[in-house]
Amino acid sequence: MKRAFLFSFLAAALALAATPARADQDAVHFFNDINVTAGNSVHDAVCILCSVHVDGEVKGDLVAILGSIQVNGHADRDAVSILGGITVGDNASIDRDTVSILGPVRLGEHATIGRDMVTIMGSYHAAPSAGVGRENVIQPGIYLPLPGLILIFILILIVREHRAHRRRQLLQAWYQAQPHP
Repeated sequence: MKRAFLFSFLAAALALAATPARADQDAVHFFNDINVTAGNSVHDAVCILCSVHVDGEVKGDLVAILGSIQVNGHADRDAVSILGGITVGDNASIDRDTVSILGPVRLGEHATIGRDMVTIMGSYHAAPSAGVGRENVIQPGIYLPLPGLILIFILILIVREHRAHRRRQLLQAWYQAQPHP
């Protein structure tokens, strides 16, 4: 009985001591675009099957899955887009990393990325005055599937040669089984 009470008390203490989430400051949308207008701010912006448009400020991260991110204001942390693109407008900034998977990254005049910019299987277009703090990592789409395509091609050749060999054996056996005059 004492152990059950102690365990319950410990569980209640841990539950009360848990850090509260900032859901009231976050914008999480499905199928509905997120628009942060000039003069307004949100903490995190997460959009699934929709896009994020920032003219104001995002104090946390920007995430778009199957949608794009357009920043014309300021983002304090990271911007991640999967199967969409990231556009940083003129004089706009993202303070940390920018990651785009299967989508383009476009940087306008005097646009800045604070740390790294990663583009996987997408394109990268930047104005001459745009800046990236640390590294630009651009992985074009042809390099990722190339080893797999080579293996598939070799497998197709092997299957084709095996079938041709079996066909020759079958024809040879059929020819030998036929009566000759």
